[in-house]
Amino acid sequence: MGDIARAARVSKGTLYVYFSNKRCLFDAIVDEEALERRQLAFYFDAECDTRTTLQRFGEAYIGMLCRPDGGSAVRMVIAIAERMPEVGHRYYELVLRKTANRLAEYLDSRVKRGQLAIDDCQLAAAQFMLLCQATLFLPFIFGVTPGPSQDRIARVVGDAVQSFLAAHRVSAI
Repeated sequence: MGDIARAARVSKGTLYVYFSNKRCLFDAIVDEEALERRQLAFYFDAECDTRTTLQRFGEAYIGMLCRPDGGSAVRMVIAIAERMPEVGHRYYELVLRKTANRLAEYLDSRVKRGQLAIDDCQLAAAQFMLLCQATLFLPFIFGVTPGPSQDRIARVVGDAVQSFLAAHRVSAI
């Protein structure tokens, strides 16, 4: 709490006015990240082609992950999860799994239309999200590079979409 108070440039006493303990502080961080994620509309237009929809999703997803102050919450949760696994679990459920579930539901709708061949849409959603992160997220989260440019995001996500569709395509999309 002392480190957090110094970083926030407030006293520890001020922190305890708002958060009775570390767990409450971390819960507030997770809640804020979940709120930001909900406000970011991952819009899955049923009438839009799959390639365009996946490209838009991937760009929005990476843009959200690699936003200028977006890494702070992830770094903090990773750092605390070993000592407070409930914080890591809560972050995973409220932030990461919800996004993957929305994508899996979209993929399932495309499978039902006969446009994609996917046996496990949850697995495919997770794989696509990780493909989008390639060369972008880990260098960012470890402070090796600043957030990637929009052009770089578009290129990496475009390659992810191409690979994903090559693996799961049934018909012209």
